[in-house]
Amino acid sequence: MTRIRSRFTSRSTALEVVEGIDLTGRRAVVTGASSGIGVETARALASAGAQVTLAVRDPRAGERVAADIAGTSGGPAPDVARLDLADLASVDAFAGAWAGPLHVLVANAGVMDTPFGRTAQGWETQLGTNHLGHFALTTGLSGSLAEAGDARVVVVSSSGHAASPVVFDDLFFERRPYQPGLAYGQSKTANVLFAVEASRRWAGEGVTANALMPGGIWTPLQRHWPAEQRAAAEEQARRAESAGLFHMKTPAQGAATSVFLATSPLVAGVGGRYFEDCQEAEVVERLDGIHGVVPHALDPDAARRLWDVSERLVTAARSTA
Repeated sequence: MTRIRSRFTSRSTALEVVEGIDLTGRRAVVTGASSGIGVETARALASAGAQVTLAVRDPRAGERVAADIAGTSGGPAPDVARLDLADLASVDAFAGAWAGPLHVLVANAGVMDTPFGRTAQGWETQLGTNHLGHFALTTGLSGSLAEAGDARVVVVSSSGHAASPVVFDDLFFERRPYQPGLAYGQSKTANVLFAVEASRRWAGEGVTANALMPGGIWTPLQRHWPAEQRAAAEEQARRAESAGLFHMKTPAQGAATSVFLATSPLVAGVGGRYFEDCQEAEVVERLDGIHGVVPHALDPDAARRLWDVSERLVTAARSTA
């Protein structure tokens, strides 16, 4: 299988990726679109003519972003809808209110390194929000994705996936000590596995899904880090940049790979893969810094198992609501 390559680089922006692409008549949903790379993902899709819905926890923040995008993109003004991925009732309300085809779903929202907590359904916060919330949303919208005929699901993962496979015997840290980094890594592996299995199940309906690493970006995602952890990360980034090994991205650069997967002709009909810097990543046993994807994130057997487990969890939660 040939790895997909493009002319874009780690310094390309989301707007550069959509230059010359016409999304008029296509509808897109971007979760977590009130801050960080979600804003720039939505801005680029709108600038190419898509009708974008900002799916956000805080509609007032979403309205401010929508007004900014409407004033800068030259495209249609985005819609705003409330979505709390940590609450299945909110997810189901969003999916239930959607009517008509959905051409692009960008599963962008997420939390990172949170203290131990639980979602409204009692699931560990990071897996519950980053994976199970998006699983329920995407499966809830699967009919609209199929209706589009050539829909793309874009799942924002992370190099953090290398920290942990999905630990099926203890998904919610009920029998092992909670470690925020391991919980985040498990959730980001789950994101990739979801893309693998969604593509296998839905490719026949014209729906594909891919996962991506956006790069190193300073955004509100790091808000749970202690001050010393943030300072150490900033120093590490400075040293890597000085050595020419790495550079921190702007949100517009961080959104580029999401927009590439949502729009590029190079990935039409392609699914179940992991990308970085607008290129398909190399499968490696150990990451080179933040680059590459480890085998446990692409394991088709784990992807099938995770889908089945996720389906059971969501179904059980709905039955007790």
